[in-house]
Amino acid sequence: MRLTHTITATEMRGINRSAVLDLIRREGPIARTEIAAGLQISLMTVMRIVDELIAEDMIRQIEKKAFSGGRRRPLLEFNAEGRLVIGVDMNETRLYGAVADLAGNLLAEITHPQEPPGDIRYEPLVTIIEELLQVASSTGKPILGIGVGAPGIPYCEEGRVYWAPTLAWRDFPLKEKLSERFHLPVILDNDVNLSALGEMWFGVGQNCSNLVLMIVGNGIGAGVIIDGAVYRGSHLTAGEIGFLLPDRSYLNAQRQGVGALESLASAPGIAARARLALQDKVPAEKLAALTAEDVFAAFRAGELWSRPIIDDTVDYLAQTVAALAVCYDPDVIVLSGSVAKAADILIQAILYRIEGVIPVLPRLVASSLGEKAAILGTIIETLYNTADVYMVRKLT
Repeated sequence: MRLTHTITATEMRGINRSAVLDLIRREGPIARTEIAAGLQISLMTVMRIVDELIAEDMIRQIEKKAFSGGRRRPLLEFNAEGRLVIGVDMNETRLYGAVADLAGNLLAEITHPQEPPGDIRYEPLVTIIEELLQVASSTGKPILGIGVGAPGIPYCEEGRVYWAPTLAWRDFPLKEKLSERFHLPVILDNDVNLSALGEMWFGVGQNCSNLVLMIVGNGIGAGVIIDGAVYRGSHLTAGEIGFLLPDRSYLNAQRQGVGALESLASAPGIAARARLALQDKVPAEKLAALTAEDVFAAFRAGELWSRPIIDDTVDYLAQTVAALAVCYDPDVIVLSGSVAKAADILIQAILYRIEGVIPVLPRLVASSLGEKAAILGTIIETLYNTADVYMVRKLT
């Protein structure tokens, strides 16, 4: 027997608000009658929702008129500049925060280096939020909320970071602590999921409903968007592609912390394989300082030692892209992270390896937002978690 969720009147109201707001954002300026026709809901429902959204300053009526059949109607547009969001992206090396409006315009950006692991990392987060709130408050515009992207596995609904090894946080009640401190709505999500949302709304994934963002940097992970909403999986681990197995030799080989793919194709994995290849040829101090960026630079310079390392990296990433393509069939796969700076080397080589091997060759492109993607993703999650609206198909 299959259990189904019965949508309540409150949930249906949120779904309709979401649909109206999103249509105005995408298609505005637009008339009320066009919204009703486009969404196939009653004009009375549209008028009620529009009145609410105007009162909340989420949309606005403009002087320009639409002309149709002898009648002139006022048009509606999304008020992207009317409210602000505070967004912070956390990782093992830095805190990056920004004040942004709902159109993705960054009014201010601040970067703080991370402290050593432990709960001490909470205080630098508070400090950067306080600095950003000062900037936002000076504009006189209302603040919609605070969005935080954290590595690891967060319980988004509860606002707890279940496990983030790079922050040394386990079951950390981040939302509760920040809400008590700042008295604003707080949203929490995995930083890669937020980056995927940022690319879908503001980056190379605009006009796509199905997208996978593949981050290859100090770690490897993916943010998966299906029908416009983040796909998290039954245990909130969807997208942990760093744990993919490159070949059968990794079966029954238990690992702690770092996945098999991550150990080989992440930036530290590439550097480690390079050190192994050069251990008898390069002084120890120079070897210790070698980075993935150095390996790609050597490849561009035609240094022969780098070729097998880059070829193997392309193989590992091609297998990953093929798996994502056949599992999710996305409109686009976006390559991001520090390794993606070598997109000119990687993308065509990856596609060459999998062309004709899988049913449909995916569209594979480099991120257009880079490190700003997660910050821009916090705008979307904050909007959809504080404005009483729902992500597309959130309840289905």
